[in-house]
Amino acid sequence: MEFDLIHPRDQLAMLMHRVYRYGMTTTSGGNMSIRDENGDIWITPAGVDKGTLQWNDIVLVKSNGEVEGRHRPSSEFPFHQAIYECRPDLRGIVHAHPCALVSFSIVRKIPPTSIIPQAREICGMVGFASYALPGSDLLGKNIAETFRQGFDSILMENHGVVCGGKNVLDAFHRFETLDFCARLVIKASMIGDYRELSDDQMALLNHQKHFLPEFDTKLRTSQEKELRKQIKETVHRAYDQQLMTSTEGVVSARLNDDSFLITPTGKDRRLLDISEIVLIRNRHREQGKLPSRSILLHDKIYHDHAHIQAIISAQAPNATAFGVTATNFNTRTIPESYILLRDIPKIPYGAQYLDEQTISRRLDKNTPVILIENDAILTTGKSLLEAFDRLEVAEFSARSLIDANLLGGMIAMDENQTRELEDKFFG
Repeated sequence: MEFDLIHPRDQLAMLMHRVYRYGMTTTSGGNMSIRDENGDIWITPAGVDKGTLQWNDIVLVKSNGEVEGRHRPSSEFPFHQAIYECRPDLRGIVHAHPCALVSFSIVRKIPPTSIIPQAREICGMVGFASYALPGSDLLGKNIAETFRQGFDSILMENHGVVCGGKNVLDAFHRFETLDFCARLVIKASMIGDYRELSDDQMALLNHQKHFLPEFDTKLRTSQEKELRKQIKETVHRAYDQQLMTSTEGVVSARLNDDSFLITPTGKDRRLLDISEIVLIRNRHREQGKLPSRSILLHDKIYHDHAHIQAIISAQAPNATAFGVTATNFNTRTIPESYILLRDIPKIPYGAQYLDEQTISRRLDKNTPVILIENDAILTTGKSLLEAFDRLEVAEFSARSLIDANLLGGMIAMDENQTRELEDKFFG
């Protein structure tokens, strides 16, 4: 989807719905804005329910100060204006009070973004702005001064977060990714000490292995069209279930012995369209499209395992918490978890970029799920639905484990019980 072709009113209404729907603001909290080419500012209104915001609720504040719309602009318009004045490169701003970032705000700490590979690239370095009365000129001055120092993501003391971007979708991606980091650190801290990635490890993200040779395709079979539809729906469902973020998550599915479809790189997951999904054939990519950076990993898995028809990798927050700590992800919680997931091995960080064979070798019919340290959980299946089911069950199981840790710790099913399950379902 070409987001920039959508009218600013609809952009703001669409993204505010996402922020509200995914629990990152309240009915009365948060605001967003877009600075137009002529200096006009489109902004969400004051005193309007964020859960029911419509395009005609959006307010236009012209560069001469004239206001158009049926509502007043957000009471925090002054700091939006101050940011745009000091950073003419920014065209979109998102501000809200998601719980995890408020937690960091009230303990006056900045969440680390080097906990997963792409977060620091998306958020940049995170600044910190001193407290001031909401809606005041002083708050605008404090925030603008921090933005002037080159930060694009800023935590506000005892308040929330504000992110800027080249457009409002870019700002939203920063906002959502920073919130994910905060949630991940909190989850991980409940089960152990989290580890951050070094600069050298972070640099592995930029191994450009997805620039495969191109091929031109004209014929589109009904099978391919159906699979594109299934992939799009799976990605949207995973995002709606908060198993993926807008900037992270890969889905692929086998088309035939020498071809498969995979999600692209650099596209918002909730806005993914079937036309953006990339066909891969004999290690060549569909002309004009750039597949996920994990393309060679998926290719290797399909080459080595004829029974695997679909692969999903995602940073589901509870499951990924086990990937950023040394704590074991014990799947022997309830029968469904062990039946679907079996034991989940951890793969050292970096293998997904440098050694696809190590990951492929760990997968087999008895090991359909793996956890890549400081990155993602990877599930496989004989269908997209089975791979997605395993992702959901992994996230539910991980959440149960984390919650159980607060209740005194899990008592796992014993060897006799798991052997009984193996005899019944795998014997």
